[in-house]
Amino acid sequence: MPPALPSTGASIWLLDSRSIDLAEISQYETWLGATEAARYARFARTLRRRQFLLGRALLRTAMGRMLGLSPAAIALEERPGQAPRLLAPACGPYFSISHSGHWVACALSGTTRLGLDIEFHDPRRDVLALARQAFGAAVTAELEGLPADERLALFYQRWSEAEARYKLGMDAASCVTLAHAELSIVLCSAAPLAQAPALLLSGLTPD
Repeated sequence: MPPALPSTGASIWLLDSRSIDLAEISQYETWLGATEAARYARFARTLRRRQFLLGRALLRTAMGRMLGLSPAAIALEERPGQAPRLLAPACGPYFSISHSGHWVACALSGTTRLGLDIEFHDPRRDVLALARQAFGAAVTAELEGLPADERLALFYQRWSEAEARYKLGMDAASCVTLAHAELSIVLCSAAPLAQAPALLLSGLTPD
C-alpha cells in the first residue's frame, strides 16, 4: 500500500483504464451515490460513461487508502458545472479529477485546494489551429518554430495548465508539470507545496 499522503504535499493517482476488466465495472457502479448514478445514467457515449465511473472509483480508492476507509464509505454529491462535493468523511482531503482518452487521474492534498488536468498527446489534432483559437498569436508563433514532437508536447502542456488553473478556481500559488510518455499532466495548487507531487500508477483494488 502506498504511504499516507504527506500533510504538506500532494499525490496524483493515474489509472490506465485498459487494465480494468469489464467484469469489474458493476462493482464500481455500486459505489456511486444517488446524484452520481443519475448523471452516470445520462451519458450516451460508452467512453464518457467509463471515464466518469473510473474517475470516481479511482478517487474513492485513493482517498480510502489515504484515510483507511473502504471506497464504498466515501460519499460524493454532484454539483452541476462544478467538481463533486465530498459528503463523507466530513473532513476529507482536497481533490481534483481529470481524464483523457484511456487515462484517468485524481489528485489529493491534505492542506490545499487543487486543480488537475491531464491531456493525451494526440498527433492527429491540428494544434496550431487550436492554439490560434485558445492562446492567440504569440503562443502560436512560438509553437510554429518548434519541431512537430516538441510543438505537440508544448501545446498540450499549455492547454493542461490553463485547464488546471480553471479547475482550481482561484489564483494558483504554483503549477507543476509532471513528465509522462503519453500525457501532459499539470497540477495547480492554491498554496505552495512543500515537495513535488508524487505520481502513482494505480489500480482499483483497495489495499
